[in-house]
Amino acid sequence: MQLQAESNPALNTVTAYGEHYIEINAVRFDHAVYFGPEGEVKRWETTRVSDITSQQLRDIAGLAHTAVSPLDFLDAPEGRPTRPDDAPEVILVGTGKQQHFLPAAVIRPLLDAGIGVEAMSTHAAARTYNILMAEGRRVVAALLPLEST
Repeated sequence: MQLQAESNPALNTVTAYGEHYIEINAVRFDHAVYFGPEGEVKRWETTRVSDITSQQLRDIAGLAHTAVSPLDFLDAPEGRPTRPDDAPEVILVGTGKQQHFLPAAVIRPLLDAGIGVEAMSTHAAARTYNILMAEGRRVVAALLPLEST
């Protein structure tokens, strides 16, 4: 399915998707990918929803190398960690042809850091990403190809 006739080359935009592929800025990918509005489109080393881990989502959010102090909660409002300035507001996880919810234990560390995680079909995630990106929101999409479950 073609999403947009044109894309802004300065921003990563999902331009199409279909069986076995995702297209970002008119470049076709036949594997899972993750990306934000700016920067590189990266290969996501997962093929099934059941393989998604909390650490993968932390890596996608750019939290992999964030030093965590056990006392950070003292400075956070209401006893919760604050979202790093460069972290996304939300990660959209495209789970293939159908929506599959992620286990609470997988998304909890991101929610605790103030980063939303929304799991939906890859079709819905692609469309939602384009809308949020166009609004200037800090969003990251992690998309499994449509045949993935």
